[in-house]
Amino acid sequence: MKRLRLLLRLLSIERVLVRHGLDDLIRATHLLRPVRFVLLLWPGSWGRTRHEGPRAVRIREALEELGPIFVKFGQSLSTRPDLLPDDVAAELAKLQDQVPPFPADQAREILEQAYGRPPEQVFAAFEPEALAAASIAQVHAARLQSGEEVVVKILRPGVQQLIERDIEVLYAIAGLANRYWPEARRLRPVEVVEEYDKTCKAELDLMREAANCTQLRRNFKGSAQIYVPDIYWDYCNDRAMVQERIYGIPINQMDALQAAGANIPKLAAHGVEIFFTQVFRDNFFHADMHPGNIFVDVSDPDNPRYAAVDFGIVGTLEDRDRRYLAENFIAFFDYDYQRVAQLHVDSGWVPKGTRVDELEAAVRTVCEPIMNKPLKEISFGQVMMRLLQVARQFDMEIQPQLILLQKTLLQIEGLGRELYPELDLWETGRPVLKRWMAEQTGPEATAKRLARDLPDIRYTLEHLPAVARKLVDQIIANNGELPLPDRQSMRDREMRQFRVIAGAALLVAGALLIGLDVEPDWLGWLASSAGLLSLYIGRPET
Repeated sequence: MKRLRLLLRLLSIERVLVRHGLDDLIRATHLLRPVRFVLLLWPGSWGRTRHEGPRAVRIREALEELGPIFVKFGQSLSTRPDLLPDDVAAELAKLQDQVPPFPADQAREILEQAYGRPPEQVFAAFEPEALAAASIAQVHAARLQSGEEVVVKILRPGVQQLIERDIEVLYAIAGLANRYWPEARRLRPVEVVEEYDKTCKAELDLMREAANCTQLRRNFKGSAQIYVPDIYWDYCNDRAMVQERIYGIPINQMDALQAAGANIPKLAAHGVEIFFTQVFRDNFFHADMHPGNIFVDVSDPDNPRYAAVDFGIVGTLEDRDRRYLAENFIAFFDYDYQRVAQLHVDSGWVPKGTRVDELEAAVRTVCEPIMNKPLKEISFGQVMMRLLQVARQFDMEIQPQLILLQKTLLQIEGLGRELYPELDLWETGRPVLKRWMAEQTGPEATAKRLARDLPDIRYTLEHLPAVARKLVDQIIANNGELPLPDRQSMRDREMRQFRVIAGAALLVAGALLIGLDVEPDWLGWLASSAGLLSLYIGRPET
């Protein structure tokens, strides 16, 4: 049954492409070739009128008909007009906030189920026609009884089932790739789909999105660079989310920004700083940065401020990955390609036997031509393609946990390219990263780590005197030697003494490492733990 569902879905995808006159895409897509002839023999496709119109319009309409995952794909492509024909880029941009909305009566019905009463009784005013619509949800303008202007976000009816259906197709394709594609071990398609699956499910959880918005607002409270709207929790549930309404100029309306006198270079630089701040300072970044989700407040044109919406997709990284990324970026900024290569080996992103000098030479070949160039002369898309070739050469495994970050970085580049092509990404990002790295190794960071680990430190210190006193009492009672059974062999006695001495040395060394804030910070705790364990193993048996 599952295989039949997958086959029918593949047939339906091909049928939509044929109906919109996109046969070239089918011929170019190896996955669809085997079922193309089945479709041609299917009576339901005979005599169907081919969709007419400009190619770009047909592509957009086909993506809209195929469903949310395909619309998301189109949105991501739309952020990179430098990689697309002009007509296609302009048309795909409509997927950012001009997806056809679902009917107003359906929206009212959903809200009535969510609140147990019609929306007109919940809000002082409610606009039944959608203010904006996207692949997952749409928003309606409203006003609270207390007077605040808000937007009400509602999931599309049946969207969860549609996404689950296409995710199932992606898992099937990834499974086939694992079995039959030699590159699958390195590119890990199943793990990639798993990451995408988690991202999609998170985007369907409106309460989670509200919490994401609240966290991001807290992170940038009082910021002169970005404003994050407030959430009205009393009106939020799993069917609807209510947040402060944002006014501003959409980020991609350059004519309007210029007419308002906005300081475009400053705005572009702030965008890069915000990205690096979210990733490295906060470890919490907005990961759906297409233009439909970003506005600009130009009330002070010389100091324009971003205003973000749609927080369904946010990213976080493990501390280890975040630190390696920061060190990689800084090494790039400093032209230290040997350090970049060594970090890739140390992190396990390339096999342990990789020759650092050979990897260094390959990375230098890719990166040196773009350093210190303005954004208009750089394409990270092309750079990433060349880096993927390097990755294949050195058997580098893909890191699924970094895919969301890479996608966001490409979106940031696309926005920056439209805003201010003269922007130097490297020089803009370098101070933020340098500051973050300094904070990680300074006294304040040490104090924060000690405060975080205080319960563990307190527990260890509370129990250490009792353990040490008991051990000392036993040694004194045994004439200065470890109390051992009379018939214990000399070898066992010496081993116990060694364990006690080594344990004490490790305990002291661990305390020094912690106190001196030696990196990596876990080394001191490891030494202390090993010392206590050695003392425990070496204790006299009773």
